[in-house]
Amino acid sequence: MRKIIPYDKRLVPLARKLRNNMTLAEILLWQEIKNKQIGVRFSRQIPIDRFIVDFYCKDLLLAIEVDGVSHYHDDQPVKDKRRQIRLESLGVRFLRFEDLDVKTNIKWVLNEIYYTVEELKAIGD
Repeated sequence: MRKIIPYDKRLVPLARKLRNNMTLAEILLWQEIKNKQIGVRFSRQIPIDRFIVDFYCKDLLLAIEVDGVSHYHDDQPVKDKRRQIRLESLGVRFLRFEDLDVKTNIKWVLNEIYYTVEELKAIGD
């Protein structure tokens, strides 16, 4: 049975806005993972707890983050780490990719996602 992680309903409008304003790297990745193209369903810009993750597979509790330039300014790396630790404490697993890797090496990114998905599915069986 799938674990349901509650979320702050006030995040829904922001998640919707983010879905409509995805970065190029997010769009490229979404084109490759939507509609169960790698065997599981991913959603985009999904509220979990008090955060929004770029992509999320509810069945595997797997979040995928695409880190662009905004993730390297000021204290954003510290905030990202705290956020990831909090979500991992709720059972969420993470894959992080650089924006540039998605744009220039999408096959490698997709292989990493595919192997992680297969590993998590095998653990769940």
